[in-house]
Amino acid sequence: MDIRQLKYFLAIAEEGQITSAARKLQMAQPPLSQQLKLLEEELGVKLVERGPRSIQLTDAGIILRNRAQQILELTDSTTREINDFAKGLKGSLSIGTVSSSGATLLHDRLGEFHKNYLGVTFEIHEGNTFMIIDLLNKGIVEIGIIRTPFNSSNLECLYLNSEPMIAVMTPVYDWNSSETAISLGELQHKPLIIYRRFEQLIRETCLEHGFEPQIFCMNDDARTTLLWANAGLGIGIIPKSAFELANHSNLIYKELRCEALHTRVAAVWIKDKYLSSLATKFIETFRVR
Repeated sequence: MDIRQLKYFLAIAEEGQITSAARKLQMAQPPLSQQLKLLEEELGVKLVERGPRSIQLTDAGIILRNRAQQILELTDSTTREINDFAKGLKGSLSIGTVSSSGATLLHDRLGEFHKNYLGVTFEIHEGNTFMIIDLLNKGIVEIGIIRTPFNSSNLECLYLNSEPMIAVMTPVYDWNSSETAISLGELQHKPLIIYRRFEQLIRETCLEHGFEPQIFCMNDDARTTLLWANAGLGIGIIPKSAFELANHSNLIYKELRCEALHTRVAAVWIKDKYLSSLATKFIETFRVR
């Protein structure tokens, strides 16, 4: 049994079909079937039950799948660790980030890191918090820059300061120009533009304050919320640090006096998983604040 065979078996286990596994591995089906047969003969157990359209792992197959995942992950980590040692602090750093953390990331951390490590390049993956955590679990990114709330059970987390949500609007929606902060209840009956990530939190908090929010537009990006509000289509609700992410030339903002809607940006990575030297240094830029 070698690493190549484990990769073949894991592809079969993940795809549930030898045909689609062969396609994923970019090889013909007969050699892959032969490798599976040889592996079963070597181990002396049946690893899969073959059905007309798919295969099912046996109990032995489940054990091997779990071990194969661990072995291949360790192999990959070892390779990266040796490459890190050979390169020094050079190479590429993969980061996953949510749109609403962009200002925090760009204005401070990335700029400072780039000055100190000019030889480093970046690969940025964008999505919502749940997508970024999925990318971390799959090993596609090393570090996630996400925003609370999220499930941190398998994550190491480094939190930044708490910040309020703000209501962004054109002057035509400003019912009290002398106030720079408002209560959540003042948004009752107002057309709200919200980022889908915060829908449940905003709905539940509004209900706790005695009203159902009037959601005019729900979207997947804090920048879209800003653009729609800037066009005069409603009142956007975003974290305060996201205000600089898109055109806001027509907008004013008011802080929401509501502790339940405070949020924090966090740098996260998978517990007990190897971090490259680059990732470790990048995390240090968060710690020194």
